[in-house]
Amino acid sequence: MIAIVDYGAGNISSVKKALEHLSVDAQVTSDPSVISAAQKLVTPGVGHFTRCQSLNEHLRAPVLDAIKSGKPFLGICVGMQWLFAGSTEAPKTPGAGLFPGECSRFPASVKSPHVGWNQLEVRPGSRLLQGVNSGAFVYYTHSYRAPVIAETTACTNYGGMFSAAVERDNIFGVQFHPEKSAEAGLKILENFCAL
Repeated sequence: MIAIVDYGAGNISSVKKALEHLSVDAQVTSDPSVISAAQKLVTPGVGHFTRCQSLNEHLRAPVLDAIKSGKPFLGICVGMQWLFAGSTEAPKTPGAGLFPGECSRFPASVKSPHVGWNQLEVRPGSRLLQGVNSGAFVYYTHSYRAPVIAETTACTNYGGMFSAAVERDNIFGVQFHPEKSAEAGLKILENFCAL
């Protein structure tokens, strides 16, 4: 069973529908015992980074324990940003600190939020993005972006390069919304479910 972690951020139902489309057993939960019993975790999220305060206060320990035990984890949008040290959007709200760096706002030279379809520049070797080619379009809606780091497996160029996807061991994150990204997005979710 995949636990879809509900910490009060948006987009839960779209993720659940996409996983159900793939015939995957997925349960929306904010129950630490269900999170602990799950085989994999997905943490979606749309909105302000302060939403992560609820995640930190109520579910941080069971989620991090699951990650430490080796269970595959996928953070989507704000759920991916939470994997970093934090965000300039909410300096007093810490992230999980599993990846280095801080998320920051797009420069004033581009329209923000970044909404709509944009292309991935995929780096070789990603398990999550296996079968997804560079140049594939995915769907975004965000005003803040994660830096490009050693664990970046895909970038998108909008006001400069930013991390579209990150990956290390059992920890995965995507800034875009795979549940709204047509075939490429379903392939990514399928890859995650197969881990």
